This record gives sequence, C-alpha cells and structure tokens, in this order.
Amino acid sequence: MKTVAYLRVSTTRQDVQGQRLAILEYARRHHLQIDEFVEATASAVTSPKRRRLDDLMSALESGDRLVVSELSRLGRSLGQIVAMLDALAKEGIAFIAIKEQIRIEGKQDIQTKVMTTLFALFAEVERDLISERTREGLAKARASGKKLGRPKGSLGVSRLDGKEDEIRHFLRLGVSKNAIAKITGVSRPTLYHFIDSRSLQPGP
Repeated sequence: MKTVAYLRVSTTRQDVQGQRLAILEYARRHHLQIDEFVEATASAVTSPKRRRLDDLMSALESGDRLVVSELSRLGRSLGQIVAMLDALAKEGIAFIAIKEQIRIEGKQDIQTKVMTTLFALFAEVERDLISERTREGLAKARASGKKLGRPKGSLGVSRLDGKEDEIRHFLRLGVSKNAIAKITGVSRPTLYHFIDSRSLQPGP
C-alpha cells in the first residue's frame, strides 16, 4: 500500500507548508508513511488538469491511500468533492481528510455508499440554496429598479479575445471555421459567435 498526500493552494502568494505539516503530523500520530506528495497551485474553479487531479489519480492504484489536510483541497463545491470520492471508491483507493476526520477504506461498502449519498444530498441542497439566493438577489435588484444583464451592445469576455487578427488571417486564406475552431481550441458555436459579434467575416 502506498500513501499519497495531495496539497493545493489557489495562488502563488500562498504556500503548501501548512498543509504539509498537518499531514506529516497526522502521519506521525497514526504511524503512516507518506510515500509521495502531489502539489498544485490552482484555483478550485480551474480544470482538473490544472489542479493536477489527473496526475494524482495516475499516482494511485487500487489499495493505495490518499490523504488531504481538508476536503476543500479536492474541490470548490460538494459536487466536485462527491465526484472525486466516487472515483476513488471505484478504484479501490482509501481516503483520509484530516480536518473533517473522514476516513474511507477504499471499498464500495455500505459506509462508503452512505457517506457518498450524504455528500451528494448536501451538494444538491447547496445548489438549491445558491439558486434560491440568486433568485432572491435578482428579485431585489429588479424591485429597486436596477437594470439586469449586460448593457445593450456591449461585448462579453471571450477566450478568443486578442486573436482577432489571427482569425481574420485564417478566414482570408479560406481556412474552414471548423478547422479554425480546432486550431484556437474552442467549440464551433463559440467561434461562430465570436466572428459574428466582432464582425470578423471578410467581405466578398
């Protein structure tokens, strides 16, 4: 059995030392050996790849153990955390969250199923509460006479901002929009909307 610790901070202004010390102290008290540390500097809202979750899962095998200082290191929302715990259980990987005193033995037994179900329920309640607060906020804003939504005629932020000249160049060369979407790493609808909203389509 191998024990892997996962450490994550959101920005380069933070460091993982506090998490590392908490995990090492837990390991000392429970006679565990930490075989590997996987560290990531990325916000919880970024992709799993940026958070190195792909690397983490690659470092773990059935029978191994994952340790984090607290559940929030795995994700921003309960939904993300539930998905990660479910993936670990399916792979037969044990899990420990020190702060919350959660210990899952890496088996899809009744305890794991109950805990995952409870987390899923909490995640659903969390989404409902967020949705309710959003509706209440919008209703309050409307009641106070505020205009909601983006101002008419304004352009939203796009992943393609700054690539206007490059896209114009491809279009002039006759490169298909499907190919341009692949080159720029966006979906076809995103590219089409960007071309239309920025009037990038060359004339006849």
